[in-house]
Amino acid sequence: MYIGGIEAGGTKMICAVADESLAIVEQTAIPTTTPADTLAAIFDFFAPYPLAAVGVGSFGPIGIDPQQSTYGHILATPKAGWQQFDVVGTLKAQWPDTELIWTTDVNAAAYGELRLGAAQGKDSCVYMTVGTGIGAGVVRDGALFQGIGHPEIGHTFVKRHPDDTYAGTCPYHHDCLEGLAAGPSLEGRTGIKGQDLPDTHAIWDLQAYYIGQALVNITLTLAPEKLILGGGVMNQPHLLAKIQAAFVEQMAGYMDTPPVEDYISAWALPNQSGITGCLLLAQERMSEK
Repeated sequence: MYIGGIEAGGTKMICAVADESLAIVEQTAIPTTTPADTLAAIFDFFAPYPLAAVGVGSFGPIGIDPQQSTYGHILATPKAGWQQFDVVGTLKAQWPDTELIWTTDVNAAAYGELRLGAAQGKDSCVYMTVGTGIGAGVVRDGALFQGIGHPEIGHTFVKRHPDDTYAGTCPYHHDCLEGLAAGPSLEGRTGIKGQDLPDTHAIWDLQAYYIGQALVNITLTLAPEKLILGGGVMNQPHLLAKIQAAFVEQMAGYMDTPPVEDYISAWALPNQSGITGCLLLAQERMSEK
């Protein structure tokens, strides 16, 4: 028997098959188009492999509470055709004898980084992805943290920089963290895509201000042992040091943390954190059974 992982993103679905030791046998990326076409391609990929368990980390927001009728659904996503779509129900219909683990893509990434990445040896961490959107996964006491819903740290509110008049890109909240600091805000302010902006552009200091502030809020609220940053915007090597400095400045000495260079780090599993977490969750479920 094999285990499967599906990192279900709004642009692509990364699918992987691994053996019981977590060695990947095959991996692919499937474009996220319509639910029918995307799921058909996923089922074709996994068809040769008998699956004992599959871990799914999905873009969201998602229904995470098994007691609610929305469990297993993608909820108010802007991704056309996927609103209120029952992912878990569709997977169970195809794989009735396979154990399914359902969480967010950033929760899966946080778990991957805790077990095999930048937070190895810790019991808690927060992983934040900064890209087209902003999301964060939380692991506490070695387990995924969630309640009536899952953390939506990207949509928390931050204090505006005094010089910032940008309206924000979030269609729901406008100037929440995602609206002010996700990738589209860089182009929205400058007319230049983030990857094309020079390292010396003043926008990076503003970006660091907001991300650093968000990490202060997370630290004061959850006190994790490690903060990990990933996603497309973090492909700017110079940005991490700016964020660390902004964190120190805005924390203002209030709460003691480990040295900032150790406390806030880049992902150790670039572009693999999510699928690694999905496979780990499936492996553990299979072991439990």
